[in-house]
Amino acid sequence: MNTHQHNMTHWAERVDMAAAFRWTARLNMHEGVANHISLAINDDGTKFLMNPNQMHFSRIKASDLITVDAHDPDTLKGPDAPDPTAWGLHGGIHRLVPHARCAMHVHSIFATVLASLKDSRLPPIDQNCATFFDRYVIDDGYGGLAFEEEGTRCAALFSDPKQKVMIMGNHGVLVIGETVAETFNRMYYFERSCETYIRALQTGMELRVLPDDIAEKTAQELETYPEQDIRHLAELKAVLDDEGSSYSQ
Repeated sequence: MNTHQHNMTHWAERVDMAAAFRWTARLNMHEGVANHISLAINDDGTKFLMNPNQMHFSRIKASDLITVDAHDPDTLKGPDAPDPTAWGLHGGIHRLVPHARCAMHVHSIFATVLASLKDSRLPPIDQNCATFFDRYVIDDGYGGLAFEEEGTRCAALFSDPKQKVMIMGNHGVLVIGETVAETFNRMYYFERSCETYIRALQTGMELRVLPDDIAEKTAQELETYPEQDIRHLAELKAVLDDEGSSYSQ
């Protein structure tokens, strides 16, 4: 057992988060030393774990994660303070969207391409895309870096609990969920869906769009598919363990 485990709470959640960071980097869905993943650790969601300021996703270990209090601006003053945009966006989400226990914000390539189009809708052209039918919100009011005011504005867009992906126009994507496994799985499949759509557009051919009723049926079937998210993350951790990764330290 790693000695860090003796004096750190929420160890299993920290390990899950560290694995998610490592795989996000491996899939090239990170961006330099920017982007953030956070997880609420108290009942109202206002205390949360997140990555330390400007540490590369591929190096993050469970013990590196910092605890942030969304109601305490002094969080920004300590030696391990998160960067101000992380505080602004994730603090806003955890203060104002109680069902968003986990939040993942990345500038992954294909989701960001979609967010750069005048029409940022994701039509249900395959099974993965259908997963997100009527389950995302588009932010078309980008106002600069995600400092506190921008974070509050974005949080207000998650008014429908069914919508768990925000296509952040001119910016990237924000994915929310109950657990690390659920949220990572959603982020992974959203990026896959965006890639399928963008590559389909590049052919210049007419798209085969599913009818709304079939898209909704498919989305509901995938939402209730047993343990896909749990098994997905468990397998990724198993691969990391086989490789001798330091993520769980």
